[in-house]
Amino acid sequence: MSLAFPFSAIVGQDTMKQALILTAIDPGLGGVLVFGDRGTGKSTAVRALAALLPPITAVKDCPVNSERPEDCPDWATVPDTDLVERPTPVVDLPLGVTEDRVTGALDIERALTKGEKAFEPGLLARANRGYLYIDEVNLLEDHIVDLLLDVAQSGVNAVEREGLSIRHPARFVLVGSGNPEEGELRPQLLDRFGLSVEVASPTDIDERIEVVRRRDAFDMDREGFIAKWQPEDAKIRDAILAGRAALRKLEATDAILRDCATLAVALGADGLRGELTLLRAARALAAYEGDAAITRDHLATVAPLALSHRLRRDPLDEAGSTTRVTRTVAETFG
Repeated sequence: MSLAFPFSAIVGQDTMKQALILTAIDPGLGGVLVFGDRGTGKSTAVRALAALLPPITAVKDCPVNSERPEDCPDWATVPDTDLVERPTPVVDLPLGVTEDRVTGALDIERALTKGEKAFEPGLLARANRGYLYIDEVNLLEDHIVDLLLDVAQSGVNAVEREGLSIRHPARFVLVGSGNPEEGELRPQLLDRFGLSVEVASPTDIDERIEVVRRRDAFDMDREGFIAKWQPEDAKIRDAILAGRAALRKLEATDAILRDCATLAVALGADGLRGELTLLRAARALAAYEGDAAITRDHLATVAPLALSHRLRRDPLDEAGSTTRVTRTVAETFG
């Protein structure tokens, strides 16, 4: 039994929770960037969602969590190929991490003691089929962020150095969080994250009291608190699993595609990645809510998540990017 804080017990932060749920339904959305104050539940929400999801079935000794023995990489020594269930992986990427630690590298100890050239898997191998969480992503070195975004998009980690030529699956949901006061991400990196959320500390007194009350109850009796919220978590889990099953059945009509393009043009979003993400997020939301078709309501709901971080800065408009998206949606859709 996981002892993570229950996802359904998180007070407020509905937009952040919604974004994480959408990535659980469609991991191909491209991850989530969460910017906001410290102590607003960013890392708690990621771990809570991963704990809520059903366990994955994986080969016991496979370093990349392969689903079947035949999927294990050729370079991996897998003594035990029995299938086991394990929690959805959540791997933390620390600041100051080296590229070797992220991608994997030559196993120096084995090379020196046995004279064998072997690959030592990195964090990307452990994160396969799970979540890779980066706190303070805006402080991470640019070349590491570039590498992570490339792998997250391709789903493959390729290592070509030190005489090694290694490839292995690395399909994960990338979640980055940070405080904008400590530095901003480069625009081209912002654009590569699928969804973006801004979070803030609650200002409502009753809501703050409820946050403290639930956290205190969790710290005093973790198992009892988790058991209390388990039925609510189960409802979300069932809706996510149903959403995954329904995802491919939801086709985008010409009208919806036109709405996506019209909205992106009205906002001045660069490239086509924004409207592609908008469409996928709207489809995931429709699947999660059990709807038979993608509608403008779905587009309007997810538009701030998919587009707010892709806007060019307008020195004549002091409104925040989320406000600009919401306003443009209202003007475009009436």
